[in-house]
Amino acid sequence: MPGTNLTRAEAQARAAIVAVDAYLVDLDLTSSDTTFRSTSTVRFTATPGESTFIDLIAPAVVSIVLNGEELDPATHFADSRISLPSLAADNELTVVADCAYMNTGEGLHRFVDPEDGEVYLYSQFEVADTRRVYAVFEQPDLKASFTFTVTAPEHWHVLSNSPSAKEAVDGSIEIAGTARGVARWSFSPTTRIPCYVTAIVAGPYHEVVGTVESRKGTLSANVYCRKGLAPFLDADVILDDTQKGFAFYEEKFETDYPFEKYDQIFVPEFNAGAMENAGCVTFLEDYVFRSKTAQARVERRTVTVLHELAHMWFGDLVTMKWWNDLWLNESFAEFASTLATAEVTRYTNSWVTFNVLEKSWALRQDQLPSTHPIMADIKDLEDVEVNFDGITYAKGASVLRQLVAWVGQDEFFAGVAEYMRKHHHANATLNDLLVELEKASGRDLSGWSDVWLQKAGVTTLRPEIETDDAGIITSFAVLQEVPAEWPTQRPHRLGIGGYDLTVNDDGDEVLERVLSVEVDIDGERTEIPALVGKPRPALLLVNDGDLAYAKVRLDEASLATAVEQVSKFTDPLARSMVLASAWDMTRDAEMPARQYVELVLKNIGAETESTTVLVLLRQLATTLSLYVHPTVSDATQSDAAREVWTLMLAAAPGSDSQLQFLKAFASLANTEPMYDTVQAVIDGKIAINGLELDTDLTWDLLTSLVAGGRASEFAIEVQLTKDATASGQRRAAHARAAIATPEAKRAAFDALVNAEVDLPNALQYGTIAGFNHAHDAALLAPFVDEYFAALRRIYAEKTNEIAANLIEGLYPVQLAGRVPDLQDKAFAWLEANADAHDALRRLVVEGKDGVRRALMAQAADLAYEG
Repeated sequence: MPGTNLTRAEAQARAAIVAVDAYLVDLDLTSSDTTFRSTSTVRFTATPGESTFIDLIAPAVVSIVLNGEELDPATHFADSRISLPSLAADNELTVVADCAYMNTGEGLHRFVDPEDGEVYLYSQFEVADTRRVYAVFEQPDLKASFTFTVTAPEHWHVLSNSPSAKEAVDGSIEIAGTARGVARWSFSPTTRIPCYVTAIVAGPYHEVVGTVESRKGTLSANVYCRKGLAPFLDADVILDDTQKGFAFYEEKFETDYPFEKYDQIFVPEFNAGAMENAGCVTFLEDYVFRSKTAQARVERRTVTVLHELAHMWFGDLVTMKWWNDLWLNESFAEFASTLATAEVTRYTNSWVTFNVLEKSWALRQDQLPSTHPIMADIKDLEDVEVNFDGITYAKGASVLRQLVAWVGQDEFFAGVAEYMRKHHHANATLNDLLVELEKASGRDLSGWSDVWLQKAGVTTLRPEIETDDAGIITSFAVLQEVPAEWPTQRPHRLGIGGYDLTVNDDGDEVLERVLSVEVDIDGERTEIPALVGKPRPALLLVNDGDLAYAKVRLDEASLATAVEQVSKFTDPLARSMVLASAWDMTRDAEMPARQYVELVLKNIGAETESTTVLVLLRQLATTLSLYVHPTVSDATQSDAAREVWTLMLAAAPGSDSQLQFLKAFASLANTEPMYDTVQAVIDGKIAINGLELDTDLTWDLLTSLVAGGRASEFAIEVQLTKDATASGQRRAAHARAAIATPEAKRAAFDALVNAEVDLPNALQYGTIAGFNHAHDAALLAPFVDEYFAALRRIYAEKTNEIAANLIEGLYPVQLAGRVPDLQDKAFAWLEANADAHDALRRLVVEGKDGVRRALMAQAADLAYEG
């Protein structure tokens, strides 16, 4: 039985039989709180006499009519498929079903706002959840035109991919105790698009009417959010980013924006950052900032807005044939959005953000046993679900940046523009793009594609430097080291920079670039004659400018300079590169964890980039909890927390760093005097100049007290009465699960794993985070055996999204070095479950490797003398 899976072979066989013309989809959203009536009419051609199936996940199928003949649902509908026998050359299929609302962020998600009882709906179809809303050939190469009709409460906004006309119809519905009329929205047909970017968004959303200027004229570009977030929606900023993106992409792609409008909707309980539905993009509503937030998050929203806009061309207009090329969709959008952010928005240092955030994600993913080539072998839908990872997004984008540096940016976009012209409204493959890039650049890309896209792993670049007694470089080479599992030497186009301490006009000592060369690296050893004969600077940085994708090591003298002087770099990108190298060394057990802690605390106070501060604080927390040896981790964390508090006091009032340092202090606090300080901030006995104690900061501080045993369920409920919102419920779920008692941890674990009714996805995220928020490992150790025992059941019974979140989020990696037989338990599970799906085994293998890395780092840290 297929269950809900679909294999690549099945999709290829179906595409050989079927071509789809159009879908007419009618949805009635007024029938029930749990289900909605879905009527889909599909017109398609087929090889006469052949049989196939269409996809649908629904509690009940009312009727199936194929070419005028009724098919019995009892015999033709099973699992997630409706069998379609004896096809004609031209076919019309009508399926009437009662489909289920979801609370997992998949299919048609239904959310009831606790503030006013209003209902908000939005669809999320990628990878294969369109079939939860209407009968569909659920694969990206069977593109079609879609025409939607939706019946819903008349006071709602109802949105889809195209403009609509609204008319009142008979009927009424009661929502939140109020009788409402009913209306029908009729949407114009779409162009040919893949089903996974179709969309339905419905509810009493707050609307800001806007427009953007396209090469083809003025387009509607409205922005929406829940009514409760309306006071915080900075739609003008979002529309400004959007307009800049329109101008940038239409120029670079030489192709008009392909749809009739561009709505952007911030929706509740969203699983990802955003989704590129054609002309109807949905975003995580956390991007509407109700409290003061780090500028890193504001910048990330800009990148996300531009990422989704890039998909309108790359993914929606030209679409992959199968999910093997998912990487190309996501990598291209990630590269293009970072480039656009750096070139046309105020975030001109966006490549610094890319290095510290995206590239660190890629390097982490690429060093797992489950790493895979950028162009992954996707055998079925379950493979796709676990491939939305750092390889698909960040490594792919890094490699595209390397390609652009090699072929030239103008030549790259000339090839992309021709690719758009040839394959618009159709499906294409990587080879189709490479053909155009080769023509535009005059370079043969077959070898590049082989080593960069079809082989996994990351190489390490290490300088080998010799100097004479006068400090003149007599030899400079770059060594390329390859991992044993993936021994692939790769070509790199990169910069090598030299930095010396100088005094600037203000009399401050700074690290300035004093020499730079751009070179091609290939093979195990590449000599760099351009540097021979030059005075050796204090610090030499391979991959200066961050064009290449590789781990970078510093020579001994450069590392010594970095440890003492990294905050003195005038170039934030070079500074982030050196800090990234130190982080790599810590994760590889080459730098003791406590030395890395000292490096961060010594330099973070002078950091100017918000995202660098954000990531360094995350890495600091990871180092303290995983990589510092358990015998000294509590004391090291206490020392770090005190230093972070000192940094907060020294930060400029109202600054971004001041906010980030206070939040980090609250998270790291682990002694009674620190909890006294946190309580004093909450009570107003300690006033912090320039910083308002707003709603989300209050939750951060309260959760610190809860995890430290200084606040109880009662305090959480009191705060929730002050913040009786959806956001408040999420924060309360985190805080409850963080209560430092065995009973609270048991309640959280049972709600996640053993409850008959799953938590909504947003509450699941909060509860997982709170469960793991524990200063005492003894609170979590009792759940290790139960976790492994539940894995098969979780994977079998829950949706892909929910299962993956639970399996990854609850893996007991934080118990590394604290539960002696933790690795043995993982080995035993893998051995006993050799028949489990590769996607499930991958999640376990990745968790086990996280423990392995932590144990290595802890061993290296144990010998550190400071």
